[in-house]
Amino acid sequence: MASIQSVSPQNLFRTEIGRTYTQSNTPYEAQQKFASVLQESIEKVNQAQAESDKMTTKMARGENVDLHQVMIASQKASVTLQTTLEVRNKVVEAYQEIMRMNV
Repeated sequence: MASIQSVSPQNLFRTEIGRTYTQSNTPYEAQQKFASVLQESIEKVNQAQAESDKMTTKMARGENVDLHQVMIASQKASVTLQTTLEVRNKVVEAYQEIMRMNV
């Protein structure tokens, strides 16, 4: 199970440790890098949701699961989802602002 530290917004969208990105030369490369970071972040959110569902199901079946671990997994999933939604809202807001600009 991941540590509580991995729930922070800074860690949610951070790429793997040791993986470095150089400045891209083309818009296509930048788009590909952005898409891969976004995909990784969504996968992390999905993993947190799946872990929460799995632990909740185990508890509902009466399996030997600590209640505090179930609650931690649930809160972690909730925080990662809320963070993702807020980032999405900011991206949409930025896009709308760009579209309102006069060229």
